Amino acid sequence: MTRQAPAAPRRLDFATELTRWEYAAAPETTRVEIAPRYGHFIGGEFAAPAGGGGHFASINPATEQPLCEVAQGSDADVDAAVRAARDALPAWAGLPAKERAKYIYRIARRIQERARELAVLETMDGGKPIRESRDVDIPLAAAHFFYHAGWADKLEFAFPGTRTAGTPVPPVRPVGVCGQIIPWNFPLLMAAWKLAPALACGNTCVLKPAETTPLTALRLAEICVEVGLPRGVVNVVTGDGRTGAAIVNHPGIDKIAFTGSTEVGKKIAAAVAGTGKRLTLELGGKSPNIIFEDASIDQAVEGIVEGIYFNQGHVCCAGSRLFVQESVLEEVVEKLRIRMASLRVGDPLDKNTDVGAINSKQQLATIRRYVEAGVAEGARLHEVNGHPLPDRGYWCRPSFFTGVQPSHVIAREEIFGPVLAVMSFRTPEEAITRANNTPYGLAAGVWTDKGSKIFEIARRLKAGVVWLNTYNKFDPASPFGGFKESGFGREGGLQGLRGYVRI
Repeated sequence: MTRQAPAAPRRLDFATELTRWEYAAAPETTRVEIAPRYGHFIGGEFAAPAGGGGHFASINPATEQPLCEVAQGSDADVDAAVRAARDALPAWAGLPAKERAKYIYRIARRIQERARELAVLETMDGGKPIRESRDVDIPLAAAHFFYHAGWADKLEFAFPGTRTAGTPVPPVRPVGVCGQIIPWNFPLLMAAWKLAPALACGNTCVLKPAETTPLTALRLAEICVEVGLPRGVVNVVTGDGRTGAAIVNHPGIDKIAFTGSTEVGKKIAAAVAGTGKRLTLELGGKSPNIIFEDASIDQAVEGIVEGIYFNQGHVCCAGSRLFVQESVLEEVVEKLRIRMASLRVGDPLDKNTDVGAINSKQQLATIRRYVEAGVAEGARLHEVNGHPLPDRGYWCRPSFFTGVQPSHVIAREEIFGPVLAVMSFRTPEEAITRANNTPYGLAAGVWTDKGSKIFEIARRLKAGVVWLNTYNKFDPASPFGGFKESGFGREGGLQGLRGYVRI
């Protein structure tokens, strides 16, 4: 019997895992299902792409099925978004700071209210386990908006170095229109990292989410409408690298904030040089995780797992280089092997899953190339997790290499996947030297029960963030960013506000 189709397209709820509109005016055997389409969010409204940009599919990496189609941003779309942001700037910057704070606070509250929907959507679009989306990504995104709402009316007191005795405090003014380009590993959280401080300081924004994970950014645009945010203050233009390049090169942009690969960050820095645009870059990393013989080994093993297998290793500050003191190397490797065998790999929507799907087919191919390179260079690959993988989707077993030399490609280059390179050291001096022997400088971890050693090692590590007897812990009040090829500038905390104000 043929089912009756609705007379018009029906919007279905992502939170129930239904992701299609049905169009039907024919028997079921010929009925066609078409994924819903999203346009850009410009000037407070969703708009179809201009200039023939068209649409592309956003794929669920755990099933390889399309979730929906999103617009490919063109130069015309970016120009429209920048003009909308420019038009909204005077009123938003001129709004009393306490009123700006109220809008930002409402966004945070609405994220909390829609947390279940956002967590499911984040997991379906990106492949990360629902437990991580539910317990980490969404709560932290709300926390960043809450935190920066509190800063909005305190900016004049935030930078005491600008005051001179006997003179009034200079005004703190917004930078202007901010172009913000975010990656696919933490889509909603990265949007919060970018938007919250910019809005608190009175700027307007043009946000471009990654092409593989645009959906929670578009949901955030809906939230901006729900809380009554003035039109044009936040604009979202979806698309691939061409859209990002259009934002970087647009003359109406006053600041670029980019999180992504070092390779792209270098190109953006070259494009922005000489234009007068502000720039902050949060780029790649090859972060060391150092375990001393006097550490609590069981605790450290949990830190290793959190450092490299969290979010399938799709973390710029992942502890991908493990340095273990020789006297405890065998113990650490054996306990790591046992712990990894217990990790559940599979359906990201299962709350018991530990390691979900790799974000895209392209990223999976990249990870596999690095694994093959590690084996070819003579390192020993350990894939101790024997759980069967699903038949469809992009999957990679968590693994680690032993017998790794500093010259090996897996010890030098960012893999951005659940692959760990294990190396040893004898003395603290050797550990510091080997940890700093990298073009990156984003993060590091130190594990020891001796407090004096912790702070001495941390002081000498060339990293923007150093975790002590823990790993991958974040807080909106704590600045995050790196040195060397890991970028410059900070996000979060008082230091993160500095890039969004003129003094």
